[in-house]
Amino acid sequence: MDTVKVLIAGMGYAGTRFRSALRSLAGPRELGLDIEIAYHARHRTVEDIPYFPTVEGALREFEPDLVIVAVTDSAHAEILTRLKGYRGFVLAEKPLTSAHDDLDAVTSALSDVSGFAMDLVGRYSEASVALRDHVHRHRLTLVRAHATWGKNRINDHRPTVGVASEVVHSLDLVQGLDLDGRQLRLRDAVAVCSDYSVSGPDVLDSVALTAQLGDAVVSVYSSFVNVTRQRTIDCVFRDREGGLVYATVEYSNPTWDADHLRIWREADGREELLCEVDTRHDPVPEGHSTIVSLRRVVTDAVRFAHNRQQPAVPFAGLEESVRLQRLLNEIERKAAVTEPARYFPNGRQIIAETDLERLG
Repeated sequence: MDTVKVLIAGMGYAGTRFRSALRSLAGPRELGLDIEIAYHARHRTVEDIPYFPTVEGALREFEPDLVIVAVTDSAHAEILTRLKGYRGFVLAEKPLTSAHDDLDAVTSALSDVSGFAMDLVGRYSEASVALRDHVHRHRLTLVRAHATWGKNRINDHRPTVGVASEVVHSLDLVQGLDLDGRQLRLRDAVAVCSDYSVSGPDVLDSVALTAQLGDAVVSVYSSFVNVTRQRTIDCVFRDREGGLVYATVEYSNPTWDADHLRIWREADGREELLCEVDTRHDPVPEGHSTIVSLRRVVTDAVRFAHNRQQPAVPFAGLEESVRLQRLLNEIERKAAVTEPARYFPNGRQIIAETDLERLG
């Protein structure tokens, strides 16, 4: 079997999930490839795979076909710019950078790569794929969309750039429903900052925004302090005959990758179901819990890195990822922000997180 060499930059929560996905895909019964994994991090924490203390040393000595950037949000730009001259494929966690980083420097550093994708894993949900395919196949025009995308990360022990890392999913999924590939245009935004994480009281934990997508009106609420995980997208479309078509998607309820899509129209006072995808009761193979969609992302990245095989789901390439990051930056810059909410006025006790359902 051929071998694909993968370097993971960052071996915390995200890096560990990528390592699990890669290991589950190696071998003749999966991708038909040997996958050799190494990692870069500030400190060595894993003993069973090669460790490199610098990115440059890893690129030089390990010569990876694929680099996965899974460091904390605020360090994305640092790692990406250190890939200057690299000619393999890059898969980067979202968001691309923080609002304060130099996007032009990141773009320039990645000018030689064979390909790039941002890990917008929501694209790989069977429900997302079916919704997008139905909309484009039937030429449905978006009239109105609302997305709610939140979870509970109060007392998060990981550094974070804030809710930009969460809202990007819903922005990407809604934007993909436009028939002409237009971009969201921000209208208004309000936000709340708090001390929910170790990154301090000035980090945005929630945002509500309105935007235009062509003639469609879009509203989004996203939060890292939702007490329960809630990820939904509701849409109204107009078909070619002028009738209204409705769609709703609920993601990761009650567990990861348990998604439900319904598309319908009203006909003679009754609901006519047009499409339904329900993965809530699908069996999950042992060892694949929480990484079903992530395995699909990684599969596409490994195959492209190996032999330039085109992805099953379109990559969020570098140009598209930069546009999304500029939108996130605009939201953070223009949002009217409240005074900080204080969850821990007397200091916090950091507890190592073990609940993957809460973190996802």
